[in-house]
Amino acid sequence: MTPEPLSPSNTTVVLVDHAIGFANLLRSHTLADHINNVVGLAKTALWYDSGLVVTNGLPDKPSGPLYPELMEAIGDTPIIERPTAFNSFLDERFAQAVRDTGRPNLVIAGVATEGCVLQTALGGLREGYRVHVVADASGSLTKEAHDTAIQRMVQAGVTPLTWFSLAAEFQLDPAYDETKHRLRLMQEHVPSMLMGVRGFMHGVEFASAAAPAK
Repeated sequence: MTPEPLSPSNTTVVLVDHAIGFANLLRSHTLADHINNVVGLAKTALWYDSGLVVTNGLPDKPSGPLYPELMEAIGDTPIIERPTAFNSFLDERFAQAVRDTGRPNLVIAGVATEGCVLQTALGGLREGYRVHVVADASGSLTKEAHDTAIQRMVQAGVTPLTWFSLAAEFQLDPAYDETKHRLRLMQEHVPSMLMGVRGFMHGVEFASAAAPAK
């Protein structure tokens, strides 16, 4: 059976351990791309008003606070600080925060893919959620570790996706059909696609101007 589309009303975005102490260790993606994608995902959750649960380790851990760019994007969104459990669902405050959103779909991203992301995704499956992992807003020390963790999650029943594809799917919700959220996300985080759109529109305008008058 084909699952229902992801929409803001049925989806909670979960951000796990995007901490500054991990950032410079990542090698599965460039740091610039990684931070860009994480912030784009956070804005997608906030602008489309989906559920959003953010968690990180305790403040005295070497991993430190969340990326400053992410902190700026999420504003006053609560951050659930938890001890060393790789599976975030073992922290009751986190589990309750996810339950409180009342949404059956989880879209999870974080660091590291083979650690807290993997275990939290498996924990979400055990809790009965339909779980998705945002491959390009998660990261690991090697590409091999990242890819292998994604493969394991897929085999367990987790669905992979990318952050901008989630934004596109949210945009299909009739409640957001007339909003400019996806265009704004494109402007701020996907400039290559924006240039492609501009190039297409220029071609349309040029062809229209060159067409003989009827």
